[in-house]
Amino acid sequence: MFTPKRLLFVWAMTLAIPGLIPLRAEELPPPAEKQVVFDTSFGEIVLEVFPTAAPGHVARFLDRVKSGFYDGTTFHRAIPLGIIQGGDPLSRDPDKRPQFGTGGLGELKKETSPLSHLRGTLSAVLLPGNPDSAGSQFFICVTDQVQLDGQYTAYGRVVEGTGVVEKISQAPADSSQLLTERIELKRAYLRDRPPPEVVPFVDTVVSELQKYSAIIHTSLGDIQLRFYPQDALEHVRQFLRFARLGLYDGTVFHRVAPGFVLQGGLMDTRKPPVPDKYRPLLKPLKAEFNPHKHVRGVLSMARHDDPNSGMDSFFIVLDIQPHLDGQYTAFGYVEAGMEVVEAIVARPVDGESPLEPVTLKVEVREK
Repeated sequence: MFTPKRLLFVWAMTLAIPGLIPLRAEELPPPAEKQVVFDTSFGEIVLEVFPTAAPGHVARFLDRVKSGFYDGTTFHRAIPLGIIQGGDPLSRDPDKRPQFGTGGLGELKKETSPLSHLRGTLSAVLLPGNPDSAGSQFFICVTDQVQLDGQYTAYGRVVEGTGVVEKISQAPADSSQLLTERIELKRAYLRDRPPPEVVPFVDTVVSELQKYSAIIHTSLGDIQLRFYPQDALEHVRQFLRFARLGLYDGTVFHRVAPGFVLQGGLMDTRKPPVPDKYRPLLKPLKAEFNPHKHVRGVLSMARHDDPNSGMDSFFIVLDIQPHLDGQYTAFGYVEAGMEVVEAIVARPVDGESPLEPVTLKVEVREK
C-alpha cells in the first residue's frame, strides 16, 4: 500500500519522455460537448475534457460524474501552488483519513496523451511504479508541471475556477500533504459547453486596422495611440484584441526608466488575473522588425532574449534609442498624451519599479 507522501516522491522524480512534444494550450484537440462542473466547498471549478487525447480515461471520468460517484468526496491532498488531488471514494468517510489517497485506483491502463501538464491540467493519479493503475483519482496542476508529461495521462483542463484551485492548494496540510481541512466536492455534474466566443481581430486586414486607435485611460490622464498595421500586422492585431477583450484593464505601468522607456501591460500584473477562458490567447508573437525608428513616443513590444517572445507587455520610448531599432517590434506611436507619460515617469520609483504603479484601462476606438 502506498502513501500520499510516497506518491509525491514519485512525481518529483519523474522526467518527460525524450522526443515527446506535448500540446500547448493553443493546440488542444476538440473538447467533449459537455463540460464538468465541480461544486466545492471553496467554489466552482469548470473543466473540459478531450476524448481523443485519452478516450478510456475520459469515458470513465464522464460516466462517474453522471452517476454521482464524486459527490461527497474531498480534495484530500495538495502541494501549495503545485497540484491538488481528489476523487478517492474513501474520502467520503472522515474516519478513513489515514487511508485517503489509496482508494479507487488500479482500473485503467495508461494512455499516452499529447496534452502537456500546464496550469489547470486535469490528469490521472497512479500507484508508484505502475503506469496501468489509474482510476477515479485525479490531480489538477495549479502551475505548470511539464516534468510529468508522458508519465501521467492528462485528459482535461480547467476553463473556469483556477482561483479556486489555487486556494485549495494553499489550504492547511500535514507533513504528508494531506489536507487538514475538509474540502468537499459537494456535487459533480455535466453542463453544455457554451458556444465559443468570437475572438476579435483574428484576420482583420490592414485597411480595416488603420481605422482603429486606442486610448490608455489612467488616473493621471489619457494616452492616445495610433498603429502601424502595414508594418507590424500581428502585433497590432494582438494589442487590439487584448484591449477589446479587456485583458489590459487592471494591468499597470510596472517599469519606469527615465530618458529610456515607460513599460506596462504585463498580464502577470493584472488584478484580477486573466480569466481562464482567455488564457489560450496569451501566446508569443513572431518578431515583425520594420523601418520605424525608436524615437520619442514610439510604441514597441517588450520581449525576452528570444526575438519571438513578445506577447503582451509594451513600452513607450521616452527619447531616441537607436540601439532598439531592428531589435524590437515598433507597432504604433503616441498620438496625444506624452505629457501624461511624463507625469507617470515623474512619480517616485525604487530603481525602475514604481512605488505606486499606475493602473491601465485600454479602450479601442474606431473612426
